[in-house]
Amino acid sequence: MQLRLAGRLAADLAATSDLSYADYLVLVALSDRADYRARPFQLAEVLGWEKSRLSHQVGRMTGRGLLKKERCDGDRRGAFVVTTELGRKAIEAAAPHHVAMVRRLFIDPLTPGELDAISTAAEKVLVALDADADADHHGDGS
Repeated sequence: MQLRLAGRLAADLAATSDLSYADYLVLVALSDRADYRARPFQLAEVLGWEKSRLSHQVGRMTGRGLLKKERCDGDRRGAFVVTTELGRKAIEAAAPHHVAMVRRLFIDPLTPGELDAISTAAEKVLVALDADADADHHGDGS
Protein backbone atom coordinates (compact mmCIF):
# COMPACT_ATOMS: atom_id res chain seq x y z
CA MET A 1 0.00 0.00 0.00
CA GLN A 2 2.75 2.46 0.97
CA LEU A 3 4.60 1.96 -2.31
CA ARG A 4 1.47 2.28 -4.42
CA LEU A 5 0.31 5.37 -2.52
CA ALA A 6 3.72 7.05 -2.82
CA GLY A 7 3.85 6.17 -6.51
CA ARG A 8 0.41 7.65 -7.14
CA LEU A 9 1.24 10.80 -5.18
CA ALA A 10 4.53 11.15 -7.05
CA ALA A 11 2.82 10.79 -10.43
CA ASP A 12 0.20 13.35 -9.44
CA LEU A 13 2.84 15.85 -8.27
CA ALA A 14 4.70 15.46 -11.55
CA ALA A 15 1.49 16.04 -13.51
CA THR A 16 0.27 19.05 -11.49
CA SER A 17 3.48 20.88 -10.52
CA ASP A 18 7.10 21.35 -11.46
CA LEU A 19 8.20 19.26 -8.48
CA SER A 20 9.24 15.64 -8.19
CA TYR A 21 8.16 13.72 -5.11
CA ALA A 22 11.73 13.96 -3.78
CA ASP A 23 11.70 17.74 -4.38
CA TYR A 24 8.45 17.97 -2.45
CA LEU A 25 9.78 15.95 0.49
CA VAL A 26 12.90 18.12 0.79
CA LEU A 27 10.89 21.34 0.58
CA VAL A 28 8.38 20.10 3.16
CA ALA A 29 11.21 19.16 5.53
CA LEU A 30 12.72 22.64 5.17
CA SER A 31 9.30 24.33 5.42
CA ASP A 32 8.86 22.77 8.84
CA ARG A 33 11.77 24.90 10.06
CA ALA A 34 11.16 28.54 10.97
CA ASP A 35 14.08 29.77 8.86
CA TYR A 36 13.67 27.32 5.93
CA ARG A 37 17.20 26.02 6.47
CA ALA A 38 18.93 22.95 7.82
CA ARG A 39 22.36 21.39 7.89
CA PRO A 40 22.58 18.53 5.38
CA PHE A 41 22.99 15.90 8.12
CA GLN A 42 19.81 17.19 9.80
CA LEU A 43 17.89 17.06 6.54
CA ALA A 44 19.14 13.55 5.78
CA GLU A 45 18.06 12.41 9.23
CA VAL A 46 14.55 13.87 8.88
CA LEU A 47 14.12 12.32 5.43
CA GLY A 48 15.75 9.01 6.33
CA TRP A 49 18.06 9.33 3.33
CA GLU A 50 21.69 8.42 2.84
CA LYS A 51 24.14 11.32 2.60
CA SER A 52 24.85 10.68 -1.07
CA ARG A 53 21.17 10.62 -2.04
CA LEU A 54 20.59 13.91 -0.28
CA SER A 55 23.68 15.45 -1.86
CA HIS A 56 22.51 14.52 -5.37
CA GLN A 57 18.97 15.74 -4.71
CA VAL A 58 20.15 19.04 -3.24
CA GLY A 59 22.47 19.50 -6.23
CA ARG A 60 19.61 19.01 -8.68
CA MET A 61 17.34 21.34 -6.75
CA THR A 62 20.06 23.97 -6.41
CA GLY A 63 20.60 23.82 -10.16
CA ARG A 64 16.90 24.51 -10.67
CA GLY A 65 16.92 27.43 -8.22
CA LEU A 66 14.71 25.77 -5.58
CA LEU A 67 17.48 25.61 -2.97
CA LYS A 68 20.77 27.29 -2.22
CA LYS A 69 23.67 26.52 0.07
CA GLU A 70 24.89 29.02 2.62
CA ARG A 71 28.02 28.86 4.71
CA CYS A 72 27.69 28.03 8.36
CA ASP A 73 29.37 30.73 10.43
CA GLY A 74 29.92 28.36 13.35
CA ASP A 75 31.59 25.68 11.21
CA ARG A 76 33.78 26.82 8.32
CA ARG A 77 33.49 23.44 6.60
CA GLY A 78 29.73 23.26 7.13
CA ALA A 79 26.85 24.63 5.14
CA PHE A 80 23.12 25.10 5.36
CA VAL A 81 20.63 23.96 2.74
CA VAL A 82 18.16 26.82 2.35
CA THR A 83 14.88 27.10 0.47
CA THR A 84 14.93 29.96 -2.04
CA GLU A 85 11.98 32.22 -2.81
CA LEU A 86 11.35 30.10 -5.93
CA GLY A 87 11.37 26.97 -3.76
CA ARG A 88 8.91 28.50 -1.29
CA LYS A 89 6.60 29.52 -4.11
CA ALA A 90 6.82 26.03 -5.64
CA ILE A 91 5.87 24.25 -2.39
CA GLU A 92 3.12 26.76 -1.65
CA ALA A 93 1.65 26.17 -5.12
CA ALA A 94 1.92 22.37 -4.98
CA ALA A 95 0.90 21.73 -1.37
CA PRO A 96 -2.87 22.38 -1.50
CA HIS A 97 -3.45 19.91 -4.34
CA HIS A 98 -1.06 17.37 -2.83
CA VAL A 99 -2.77 17.56 0.57
CA ALA A 100 -6.15 17.14 -1.14
CA MET A 101 -4.84 14.02 -2.91
CA VAL A 102 -3.54 12.55 0.36
CA ARG A 103 -6.93 13.23 1.91
CA ARG A 104 -8.81 11.70 -1.03
CA LEU A 105 -6.63 8.58 -1.32
CA PHE A 106 -5.74 7.91 2.31
CA ILE A 107 -7.82 9.83 4.87
CA ASP A 108 -11.33 9.91 3.40
CA PRO A 109 -11.68 6.16 2.70
CA LEU A 110 -10.99 5.31 6.36
CA THR A 111 -13.21 5.57 9.41
CA PRO A 112 -12.05 7.53 12.46
CA GLY A 113 -11.44 4.22 14.24
CA GLU A 114 -9.29 2.95 11.38
CA LEU A 115 -7.29 6.19 11.40
CA ASP A 116 -6.80 5.86 15.16
CA ALA A 117 -5.58 2.27 14.72
CA ILE A 118 -3.11 3.35 12.03
CA SER A 119 -1.91 6.19 14.26
CA THR A 120 -1.37 3.84 17.20
CA ALA A 121 0.48 1.33 15.04
CA ALA A 122 2.61 4.04 13.42
CA GLU A 123 3.60 5.43 16.83
CA LYS A 124 4.77 1.98 17.94
CA VAL A 125 6.78 1.49 14.75
CA LEU A 126 8.38 4.92 15.14
CA VAL A 127 9.39 4.11 18.73
CA ALA A 128 10.99 0.87 17.50
CA LEU A 129 12.78 2.73 14.68
CA ASP A 130 14.09 5.34 17.12
CA ALA A 131 15.29 2.64 19.52
CA ASP A 132 17.02 0.81 16.68
CA ALA A 133 18.69 4.01 15.48
CA ASP A 134 19.84 4.79 19.02
CA ALA A 135 21.29 1.29 19.33
CA ASP A 136 23.14 1.70 16.02
CA HIS A 137 24.58 5.06 17.11
CA HIS A 138 25.85 3.56 20.34
CA GLY A 139 27.37 0.49 18.72
CA ASP A 140 24.75 -1.84 20.14
CA GLY A 141 22.96 -2.48 16.83
CA SER A 142 23.60 -5.41 14.59
